[in-house]
Amino acid sequence: MKDPAAPHHPLRSRRGPAAGPFRHVTTDDLGTPVELPRPPRRVVSLVPSLTEALAVTVPDRLVGATDWCTSPAGLDVARVRGTKNPDRAAIAALAPDLVVCNREENRRLDVDRLRAAGVPVWVTVIETVDEALASLRRLFGEVLDAGEPGWLTAAAREWARPVPAPPMRCAVPIWRDPWMVVGPRTFTGDVLARLGLVNVFAAGEDRYPHVAVDDVLAAAPDVVLLPDEPYRFTAADGPEAFPGVRSVLVSGRALTWYGPSLATARADLLAALGR
Repeated sequence: MKDPAAPHHPLRSRRGPAAGPFRHVTTDDLGTPVELPRPPRRVVSLVPSLTEALAVTVPDRLVGATDWCTSPAGLDVARVRGTKNPDRAAIAALAPDLVVCNREENRRLDVDRLRAAGVPVWVTVIETVDEALASLRRLFGEVLDAGEPGWLTAAAREWARPVPAPPMRCAVPIWRDPWMVVGPRTFTGDVLARLGLVNVFAAGEDRYPHVAVDDVLAAAPDVVLLPDEPYRFTAADGPEAFPGVRSVLVSGRALTWYGPSLATARADLLAALGR
């Protein structure tokens, strides 16, 4: 999930070709050509979800990650500052043959400057579960030439299961003071829909709108989901704001990450909801 305090930097999206044999020149999820003379052996990740996916699947190739990359625990790679303010000099010093980014998480400015410095950059576009599965298949199969990891196969199987019924109305705060919620056109929103949840803030232009508590209550959700990231909601910090509405504490990683947690997120979230 993006830093709620940081602006969104849109990049025009055009999907690349389907996964296939490794090629010298391919295109990322935005359709931008990326020249790769060989499968990358030194990779820097500027996205926590992708860092976890790389560390679990090709740990010998991951050489750098952001300060926000906290999973898996004990990850021992060079740190290159944050997702929105990466240390480009530190990245270049690692001599990567690929830097992995995401359209929502990272700034176009940093992508452009890394490319201008001769660093190959692969940008992912992930706003749905299906996009996550397809993008990760391309990253590991087409780009890294590592095949499809078992956790990705398991994730595809889990998310192909039927949507639970009956539907439930929900709101998902991600920050407080000021309050922010999950809005339209987000990966988390698609996860909610696949769990049989109807996001009461799914309409509008802002993907993470600012709201007042009264707005949440007026939308009459059946349940308010309170994740532990990016804001760490707890039993003593969050539920009290929504009296009379069922509040459920959930894993932010299960709700917003699109790496190995995809294999277990559906079952974990349904269990938390009691569905």
